[in-house]
Amino acid sequence: MLETRGRHPTIRAPLIIKEWPVKPEDLLYCSTHEWVHYAGGVATIGISAFAVEQLSDVVGLELPEVGATLQAGDEFGQVESVKAVSPVYCPLAGEVTEVNTGLDDDLDVFKSDPYGAGWIIKVKVSDESGLGELLDYAAYQRQCAEEG
Repeated sequence: MLETRGRHPTIRAPLIIKEWPVKPEDLLYCSTHEWVHYAGGVATIGISAFAVEQLSDVVGLELPEVGATLQAGDEFGQVESVKAVSPVYCPLAGEVTEVNTGLDDDLDVFKSDPYGAGWIIKVKVSDESGLGELLDYAAYQRQCAEEG
């Protein structure tokens, strides 16, 4: 679930993605189940398919304002499902430059396209060192398998 806040050691050097759309295998992940697509100093952030599956049906979403300044690990929103209200954490420090307001009209996109149209925010990253703390796909899959 999203409330797990423990950090895992760096598995390998950060992967820098230059093209969109991308496959889940091409993203970086937090132990709290957020994914990151990083390119040109901007991180696009969403929640993983594993997290969406754990949440079940998403019925509400709280989003930050454009211009909000976040530190790595800050809660920036909440996803409400029929099972629970779960916080969403910012993996990297920076300023919110864009919010996916389209999610307000179609929350099913979390399930149908969590790694594409289901992105939540874009952040202009102020400290790239946080990239080294993120998990690659293989490490994230191992974590998900352990969580069941």
